[in-house]
Amino acid sequence: MAEAAVETAILSTLAADAAVTRLLGGPNVFGRSVRGHDFPYVTLGRTAVVDWTCGHDNAAEDVLTLHVWTGGGGKAATFEIMDRLCEALHDKALPLADNGVVHLKLQFAEARRQPEEPNYHGLLRFLAVRRPLA
Repeated sequence: MAEAAVETAILSTLAADAAVTRLLGGPNVFGRSVRGHDFPYVTLGRTAVVDWTCGHDNAAEDVLTLHVWTGGGGKAATFEIMDRLCEALHDKALPLADNGVVHLKLQFAEARRQPEEPNYHGLLRFLAVRRPLA
């Protein structure tokens, strides 16, 4: 599935980013929700896909969410990680395994304290447009 290729490209890009790894205290970027892992970490959340293939153009949009979990690290730590994730992904073109490319644009960002917990949760929603290489 093409969505898996987009997710793989994003996870690989973040895993290769030394600043992301440093801020997270290790390779703490996951493609699924994790329980019981030490904070901070990043997970890939919900993805929605819209296919807009027409004529000779094959393309699709994915809307995907990254979740930043910082525990008691506070809002400043959450924003620092979110900023670095944006630097790594926003307005970037990532190669896909099928010789395509995905262009990423940040659509939405929010950091909030989890109700009745000391944990902070950051949300980053990206629009990812997939296209084949010409």
